[in-house]
Amino acid sequence: MANEVLTRSPVVVLLGPPGAGKGTQARMLEEAFGLVQLSTGDLLRAAVAAGTPAGLAAKAVMEAGGLVSDEIVLDILADRMAAPDTGAGVILDGFPRTTAQAEALDRMLSARGQKVDTAISLEVEDEAMIDRIAGRFTCSDCGEGYHDTHKQPARAGTCDRCGGTAFKRRADDKAETVRERLKAYHAQTAPLIAYYEGKGVQDRVDAMASIAEVRRALQAVVGRVSA
Repeated sequence: MANEVLTRSPVVVLLGPPGAGKGTQARMLEEAFGLVQLSTGDLLRAAVAAGTPAGLAAKAVMEAGGLVSDEIVLDILADRMAAPDTGAGVILDGFPRTTAQAEALDRMLSARGQKVDTAISLEVEDEAMIDRIAGRFTCSDCGEGYHDTHKQPARAGTCDRCGGTAFKRRADDKAETVRERLKAYHAQTAPLIAYYEGKGVQDRVDAMASIAEVRRALQAVVGRVSA
């Protein structure tokens, strides 16, 4: 694990269920504040591809059909956070997922002279979220996104962007599947919210608002902890 103690820069934990707009909002925060979004899945793949010690350890576990341990994930995260481009701060997406992981993350950050500055929960209304996700479909040719209710192609059956006529839906975007994913998310995340509330760093943002309103709310939080 990297042991460098870095100058203080904000560490933002972004919590939110599938479809809450985490990816979109994280990109906006990157642009506005120079933060770097760190997704656990992407970090694991990159570390394995680069052949780092932690990446090789993860590869061995995955090839054996096992689950990568929290210790290995934290090693990979620490290595990535030591890179110069993270100096303005990071957004953690997908980690921690449990209270034990949050405690381990706190220990790792403390050793580096850092801490979680805010854990932002993107709050959703489940039934509205189910409608939002279950109605999604994309152009098979260019990937342009559409929605049964909120964004139909201007000409039925034809992509506005590329003129393609083939569309697809994700298998896991079915209403019942989304409902179960949301149920699992709430069960998994509730203890994390309680943990960060106990630390005094929990913030909540209404993710059912418009993209612009959510962006303003998130930027206000990140601006506060960056000051």
